[in-house]
Amino acid sequence: MPNPGRRGFGRSVAALAASATAMVSAPAVAASSRTKPMALLKPPRLLPGDTIGLVTPAGQVSQAAIDKAIANVRALGYDVKLGRHLAEVYGNYAGSWQHRLADLHGMFLDPDVKAIWAIRGGSGAMQLLPHLDYALIRKHPKIFVGYSDITALHLAIGRHAGLVTFHGPVAMSSPSDYATTHLLNVLTYPENEYVIPMAVENSRLAANEPGHEHFALRTVVPGMATGRLVGGNLALVSALAGTPYAADIRNALLFLEEVNEEPYRVDRMMMQLDMNQPFGSASGIMLGIFEGCGPADDGPSLTLDETTDQHLAPLHIPAVTGWSFGHIRHQFTLPMGLQARMDTGRQTLTLLEPAVR
Repeated sequence: MPNPGRRGFGRSVAALAASATAMVSAPAVAASSRTKPMALLKPPRLLPGDTIGLVTPAGQVSQAAIDKAIANVRALGYDVKLGRHLAEVYGNYAGSWQHRLADLHGMFLDPDVKAIWAIRGGSGAMQLLPHLDYALIRKHPKIFVGYSDITALHLAIGRHAGLVTFHGPVAMSSPSDYATTHLLNVLTYPENEYVIPMAVENSRLAANEPGHEHFALRTVVPGMATGRLVGGNLALVSALAGTPYAADIRNALLFLEEVNEEPYRVDRMMMQLDMNQPFGSASGIMLGIFEGCGPADDGPSLTLDETTDQHLAPLHIPAVTGWSFGHIRHQFTLPMGLQARMDTGRQTLTLLEPAVR
């Protein structure tokens, strides 16, 4: 099928992207030494009919996935532009890191593109971090959405470009009405306060579907907490601990989710995080739905709840599990770096400032 993303891209934007790719090493090295938080920068809001750029910064995608992502964007009332290297394959990655970097830089540079949406996560996003031009991203702030492996990009961009990015559905997913509503509300309607309740659909699954007990809302330590939203996929957050791209959880609302990891692996990753920056230094902790993270059938194991409680129960800060984010259909969108308040009694997350301008 014709590539709608190439309309109007022009040689000038392609040349700028190639130039940015060639020169990223110096700005990335300078940014990596940054210790003080950057002033928070919010992207412009998404307007009806705007163009959304589709990228694959991590795992490879099929043509069917690309087609589904295009259909999803158009169904929301937006135009589509495709990255030039979406269909590239390099092992399990969506092309070389140079291809993926060029597409990401190109979307930030393209004046027609108002938001950038990752088609999927997968693996490989970490390869881009030392090469990203953070000054370019800060100069051209745009909405950037995705989750799972995209966590690496959220953390790095937040730390070294100061841009609010969005931990939310990937473009090839099949989000529910709940997920779509909260995604669009956050991206299109700047509000001084926005209250996000947990998805009743997840609670229904926990109550009525065998094997979905981990979808249940659970308060480990009750209370209210306020702080910056920081976190994402547990494997990525733990892998970046101690690097120039690590999450700073001090006085933050730390949120974590995971998929298809046995409890002993969840424990190992949480231990790594806790030893790098103690969980108690956060203002509160939210664990999402850890889909497929129960014990294997071939040996003794703690349950997932027993595993996470080892880390959360001793804390003197509010802590919850089973909140509505993760590798699930009914997920809300979290603006990274934004001030928010979690309330374990009401089971709500309240954004305390607009996520876009």
